Amino acid sequence: MTLDDNYYMKLAIAEAHKALDEGEIPIGAVVVCQGSIIARGHNLTETLNDVTAHAEMQAITAASESLGGKYLQDCTLFVTVEPCIMCAGALGWSQIGRIVYGCADEKRGYQHFAPKALHPKTQVTGGIMEEECRQFMQDFFKKKRT
Repeated sequence: MTLDDNYYMKLAIAEAHKALDEGEIPIGAVVVCQGSIIARGHNLTETLNDVTAHAEMQAITAASESLGGKYLQDCTLFVTVEPCIMCAGALGWSQIGRIVYGCADEKRGYQHFAPKALHPKTQVTGGIMEEECRQFMQDFFKKKRT
């Protein structure tokens, strides 16, 4: 963990708030490359009527466009919730250098279903601002059920 991890996770949480404001599941992501934010994303599955429009997928696409290439080896993805297997597969193909996530996703997280989906050199750090990220998701689903 670096001191910047909390800073960038706060920005990912801000993206999650945008998703919530748009009626989406509140997951946000930020991609940082060499100290600069090159991409942001939040869930857009409802808005776009597209099951693949996860925050990570939005951020990967924007980062690739920003860099002019598909490989993200020198980048770090900050995301509020552990990526699902679809996103982990895409992150693996992007060869992202590092992934930092807030809270684990016990039901749909990649570590449970496909722990080897990422590129072998990708470093993973979980639990950054974990309680805040978890509580945000729990509050969202609790409110949705009532």
